[in-house]
Formats: sequence, C-alpha cells, structure tokens
Amino acid sequence: MPYDPGLEDRIHSILGRTCAFVEKKMFGGVAYMVNGRMCCGVVKSDLMLRLGPAGVEAALARPHTRPMDFTGKPMKSMVYVEPAAIDRDDALEEWLVSAVRFAQQEPAAAKRRR
Repeated sequence: MPYDPGLEDRIHSILGRTCAFVEKKMFGGVAYMVNGRMCCGVVKSDLMLRLGPAGVEAALARPHTRPMDFTGKPMKSMVYVEPAAIDRDDALEEWLVSAVRFAQQEPAAAKRRR
C-alpha cells in the first residue's frame, strides 16, 4: 500500500506554518527533515516520528502508538502513530510539534559529500 497522500498534505500544511523543512522519499513513504535531521513522515497510513529515547518512552505510554520496527529491531528514537490518534488536525499538530522540537534541539546535520 502506498503512503497516505491526505496525511502527507496535512503534515505539509502544519509544518509549513511551523518551521523550514525538506521533504524526502524514504521507507516507502515520505519523510520530513528539519534542521538537517529526520523529524517525521508518513509510512503507509501511519505517522512516523523521531522523538529521541525519552520522547519515545512517553509516546509509547499513549494509545495508538508502537515502536518503529521495520527491520526486526525497534528504533530507539522513533515511533509510529496510528491514524486513530491523529484524526484531528490539533492532535496531529501536537505530535508534530514534539518531533520538530526534538529535531531543532540537535545540532544541524552536516551535509554529506557524494
């Protein structure tokens, strides 16, 4: 199943009001880079968030979340949020603000030379 273009549009709209970002195709979906770091994205119908280990622990205590695990090993800094938790724009924005805040607190990523 391709990723949800409606969720992509909603994220794009919210991030556009919040911060500068770069959109990249990854993980069979789309990811958003903030401050040169992966911040969030869409994989199938789920919201993908990079929150850091402490943020992931808090997120997993909430309903409709699960560890990001597509290789057999959960990623310590990332979670999936199911559509039921982001059906309203204010709920989606709350999740996105957390991920943007995490991305902005880290040093900007160095550009890699190819």
